[in-house]
Amino acid sequence: MNRDQGLGILQEFIKNINLQRHMFAVEAAMRDYAVDHGEDPETWGLAGLLHDFDWEIHSTLEQHPQAGAPLLRERGVPEDIVRCILSHADHTGVPRTTLMDRALFACDEITGLITAVALVRPSKSVHDVKAKSVKKKWKDASFAAAVNREEIERGAAEFGVELWEHVDHVLQSMCRIAPQLGLQGSGNAS
Repeated sequence: MNRDQGLGILQEFIKNINLQRHMFAVEAAMRDYAVDHGEDPETWGLAGLLHDFDWEIHSTLEQHPQAGAPLLRERGVPEDIVRCILSHADHTGVPRTTLMDRALFACDEITGLITAVALVRPSKSVHDVKAKSVKKKWKDASFAAAVNREEIERGAAEFGVELWEHVDHVLQSMCRIAPQLGLQGSGNAS
């Protein structure tokens, strides 16, 4: 399976542009981490791209992502990617046993916090966000309150990266695809 096929699955099931952008952000971080670890960026990127593909049809913990797994298998998604997607949600009981599994869990939640920090900047640009900006907002529990900070910390620890280095790494990945995320800034807004 290649990225175009994965993108077709995403577009089939996800209509919300913000959810699509979240999935693109996770994909970018996963691809960059794969390169850093000498792994296949296509495989890791597909796990990031597809991890929430069923959220609009299975938006409860009783359903997401486990009810989506059969749909992925029907569309030919390799089992290691399906299993990785299942492992990114604690409630599925699927343990995170591979580096790719741990990377997906680590990258998922942090992209939302970085996006929120970018969107409150006057420029609305992820390029103007630094790890220290995220750290400052991190301390404000009312800011992006739905972002599970404990999960972010646990994800970084499970993946074996220092939290703020991880934030910086994901931030750089998001900067790389800022226009696709709608975070290139107000001067170039599309």
